[in-house]
Amino acid sequence: MHIKELMSQPAVTCTERDHLDVPARLMWEYDCGVIPVVDDDGRLCGVVTDRDICMAAYTQGQPLHAISVTTAMARDVMSCHPDDAIEDAERLMRDGQIRRVPVVDAAGRPQGVVSLNDVARATARGKKSSIDRELVTTMAAICEPRRRPDGAVAGARPTLTRSLAS
Repeated sequence: MHIKELMSQPAVTCTERDHLDVPARLMWEYDCGVIPVVDDDGRLCGVVTDRDICMAAYTQGQPLHAISVTTAMARDVMSCHPDDAIEDAERLMRDGQIRRVPVVDAAGRPQGVVSLNDVARATARGKKSSIDRELVTTMAAICEPRRRPDGAVAGARPTLTRSLAS
């Protein structure tokens, strides 16, 4: 099965000159959690997620219309092509612990996005291939907690201990 059979399309994008209110509005209007960011030539130069927007607003203490997309977007982006096998996208998701992968043409212009949800829906519809076993492996890899440089699990809450004497 090829990515073009599952991907959400067309690509809904914002530019690197936009402020975060633009991708936030697009996410609301198109019910998605990632917006590919394009440069002046329409080529993929990053992605911004709903989490990126929330964390930028929180850490910068500014309204979304005052925060540049470039301060919140990820620049190191994994992408795939419409004719790639879905297993290739799943491998990118596992390796990068990401849920969504932009799909670009040969010139690097976004054509759509393939997400873990797209793969899960295809599996539920009975599309048979290696997707069934790959889906579970991909979900487990993506959901694995990330480790901080000090070895602790990122985002983990401290363990509370209680003395037996209390």
